[in-house]
Amino acid sequence: MIKKIIISLSCATIIFAQSADEFQKQQMQNFANEKTEFNDYKKNLEQEFENYQKTYLKEYNSYKKELSNYWDNPEMSTKKSWISYTKDKKTRTNVNFEEETIVVQTIANSQKEANENLQIALAKVITVDTKTVQENDPLEIRLSKIRTPSSIVISEVKSEPILSTVIFNKTPTREDVASYVKKTIESNKVKSINSNKIKHSKVYTLKVKMPKDAMIKRSKLYYNEVKKQAKVQELPVPLVFAIMHSESSFNPRARSHIPAYGLMQIVPKSAGIDTYQYLYKKKKLVSGTYLYNSKNNITMGSGYLHILYYKYLKEIKNNDSRLYCTIAAYNTGAGNIAWAFTKTHNMNKAAPVINTLTPEQVYNRLIKDLRYDEPKEYLKKVSKRMSAYHKIYGL
Repeated sequence: MIKKIIISLSCATIIFAQSADEFQKQQMQNFANEKTEFNDYKKNLEQEFENYQKTYLKEYNSYKKELSNYWDNPEMSTKKSWISYTKDKKTRTNVNFEEETIVVQTIANSQKEANENLQIALAKVITVDTKTVQENDPLEIRLSKIRTPSSIVISEVKSEPILSTVIFNKTPTREDVASYVKKTIESNKVKSINSNKIKHSKVYTLKVKMPKDAMIKRSKLYYNEVKKQAKVQELPVPLVFAIMHSESSFNPRARSHIPAYGLMQIVPKSAGIDTYQYLYKKKKLVSGTYLYNSKNNITMGSGYLHILYYKYLKEIKNNDSRLYCTIAAYNTGAGNIAWAFTKTHNMNKAAPVINTLTPEQVYNRLIKDLRYDEPKEYLKKVSKRMSAYHKIYGL
């Protein structure tokens, strides 16, 4: 009887072992299938976004070409500058958040006409909010007419001040704005040159310097959301601020050629897809308008930092070493971090090498061996700015 029981148990053990092994193999196969399915879907999303982007760029370039009928240099918005034109394309404002200047230009037939145009444009740029810009900017109106694929997430832009909190200490009245405009034009010389595009006209330029504490005031506008998302994603608050400062100088209308959008310069077809999947468990692309919404942008940027630190670079044991690598990876990608240490893009090979070094050695190695100069300078700037924001906010 006991012998039969032992034989039965042995058989059961063998069957269970086979079942467990088969179950594990099946799980691994399911995981591989899901990964392949996600990668295929991601490629389809990227292709769909690519097609949408081509139409977007066609409209964008068409608008820029029209501007060239009026301006020698038809400037467009960048990471650090927000540039906006009037409907007739003859007046434009350029807010350079990095240099902390406001340049207002107009093409006019007389000094009187120019002064009127400059006053109107200056009053508008120092008071307009992000939602109004999105809804009334001539270029944005044209871009909004492009059909957006269902796989691309769109969102309304929040109504937030852009420059009013920088220029004024409280919500300005009409009298406050009029006084500022009058005083500014009187104290800053308006320069003029002949227009090469419009006969019998001149290009009049007014350049205004923002207050010295403009950058800090801009950062304060996003303090609550940064603090919230940093806590959710288990990140240092100064890191998020330093990344935002380095990416856009707190320009909510930031747009790069890649294209990347908004405060933390999210690229929809790369970091955007992975981060949206991580945050919302959905395979989606995000649009430029979605990323011009500051809450969405800070959420996505913080989420991407979490992915870098806690997933892509998780095998790096020392927290400071991993932080340095995360900062550089935000600019150049995790694969290029691995390359700095192993001349391969494999982080599994790079992590053991990194783990033999001190944080200071890791930092120096990145500065020396990263493939491009941009991420080297980026690492320096963000590290320095983290210390500054730690002092400013005490976090």
